[in-house]
Amino acid sequence: MSMKLITEVVEDNIEFVTEAKTGGGKSYFIEGIFMQQEVKNRNGRKYPSGILEAEVERYNNAYVKQNRAYGELGHPAGPTINLERSSHLIKSITQEGNNFIGKAKIMDTPMGKIVQNLMDEGAKLGVSSRGLGSLKNVGGVNEVQSDFMLATAADIVADPSAPDAFVQGIMEGVDWIQSNGAWVPQFIDQAQATIRKASKSQLEEAKLNAFKAYIRNLNG
Repeated sequence: MSMKLITEVVEDNIEFVTEAKTGGGKSYFIEGIFMQQEVKNRNGRKYPSGILEAEVERYNNAYVKQNRAYGELGHPAGPTINLERSSHLIKSITQEGNNFIGKAKIMDTPMGKIVQNLMDEGAKLGVSSRGLGSLKNVGGVNEVQSDFMLATAADIVADPSAPDAFVQGIMEGVDWIQSNGAWVPQFIDQAQATIRKASKSQLEEAKLNAFKAYIRNLNG
C-alpha cells in the first residue's frame, strides 16, 4: 500500500500562552486551530466531513491521551517522528465546528528551548499537521480519503508563510510505503530491492541506476 505525505500549514489563529510554574519560572504553550475540514486550503486540498473527525479521535486515543503526541520544530521531510527533534507535546485536540483546536506544551528539549526563545522574542510561528493518505480529485479539489493517518497534529514552523520546498515539492510528490515497519519513500525501497537482486558483476551498474532514479524523483 502506498500513500502520499500530506502536510498542511496553519499560520493564523495560533496564540502563545505562558503559565507560572510552582517555585518560579514559566511553562510555554501554543494553542489555536491546528486543522480544518470541509474547507479548501491553500494547497488545493479538502478534508471531507467525517474523515478528519475519525482520524483525530484515533489520534487522541492512541497518542494524546497516552502522552506521546509529539511534534517537531521545522518541516520534517517524512512521516516519522524524530524524537531528537521533538519540541512539544500535544496535550489536547477538540472539535469546534469544522475547526480542530489544539494545545501543545513546549518541552525543555533542545528544540523546545529554541521555540521558547522564539516566543520570548515575539517571532511569528505557525503549526503544520503531517500525515499519510491518498487523494482523489473531485471537481478540481484534491479530497483526502478515508485512509488518512496523522503522524502529528502539529509541527511548529517558524516560517509559516513559506513551507519548506523540499517537503512541499518533493516528499509530498512521492509514494510512501511500509518497509520493515517504517514508512519510506517508494523509490528508496525499489532501489534497495534492485540492488539486493543484482549479481556481483551488475552491482555497480545497479547502484548507478538507483542513484539516477533518485535524482529523477528529486527533479519531479
